[in-house]
Amino acid sequence: MQAVLVKQPGDSSQLTFGQVGKPEPKPAEILVKIKAIGVNRMDIVQREGRYPVPAGASQILGVEMSGVVESVGTDVTSFRAGDRVFGLMYGGAYAEFAVIDARMAMHIPEGITFEVAAAIPEACITAWQAVKHISKLQNGQDILIHAGASGVSTAAIQIARLVGARRIFTTAGSDKKLEHCRSLGATHTINYKEADFAEVIKRETDGRGVDVLVDYIGANYWQRNLDSLALDGHMVLLGFLSGVQLEKANIGPILFKRLTIQGSTLRSRSVEYQQHLAEAVEKHVMPKIVGGDFKVVVDKVFSWKQVAEAHRYMEGNHNMGKIVLTIGDE
Repeated sequence: MQAVLVKQPGDSSQLTFGQVGKPEPKPAEILVKIKAIGVNRMDIVQREGRYPVPAGASQILGVEMSGVVESVGTDVTSFRAGDRVFGLMYGGAYAEFAVIDARMAMHIPEGITFEVAAAIPEACITAWQAVKHISKLQNGQDILIHAGASGVSTAAIQIARLVGARRIFTTAGSDKKLEHCRSLGATHTINYKEADFAEVIKRETDGRGVDVLVDYIGANYWQRNLDSLALDGHMVLLGFLSGVQLEKANIGPILFKRLTIQGSTLRSRSVEYQQHLAEAVEKHVMPKIVGGDFKVVVDKVFSWKQVAEAHRYMEGNHNMGKIVLTIGDE
């Protein structure tokens, strides 16, 4: 089968196509003929040689996909050949075929395209993990979500809205992205290039701060994040795009405000953990998607033959929502 390969760690020019062996499903796995692939920033980091692939996982890029079941393992009873499926995987999605643990796969509802389905797993499961599973956002609470136009954040904004958050603050770097965030349910949007988000939070909450904060930026936002949290506030750290080193930091707010700070990666989690989250998304989010109350934001669709262009598009921070690759039958 064909797969996207990385010649050597580096930029998008290192992506190429090559022939690799078609995987065989283990007893608890299903083999899927891939139709669409969700592009994630971790794919870029892995391409650069800076992402540790979980032990035993495929070295091929890609952690979310949609497609058609080709065959099932001997222990699988919930899927059969011909079923339309989507889900998270530990690696291997940038290929014509891939295997996925059946417990991490979901049936694609009627009316949902392969392109939309491929954009759901990583964004919605990560967002649900941060907003509900870890921080346990409650009705009437306030939340700040950074990088508001990213795939995960577009899902997090809508999950916060469904939960009944009172105020949903988001940051982004352009008015167009901020307008997009408002269309999804954000109540307060902040252009981080023009305003200090910590000052805005302080002003809009009368100095109280937010109950929950979701961050991907890391070092550059660290102090202002602590300053933006309310008493007993909860911050979930999902990335560190600005780095991990701090020259100076006042950790006093962690103690005095009784803050909870938790980092989380999803890819390294157990199958059971991811299954629990997938089931929650299938129960609480998928009916809203099917009913039109929750928008799966697909910014741009590329042929997988344009994978290098898709990576450059993401690296340029052009997207508002998900980038998807499609695989034809050529």
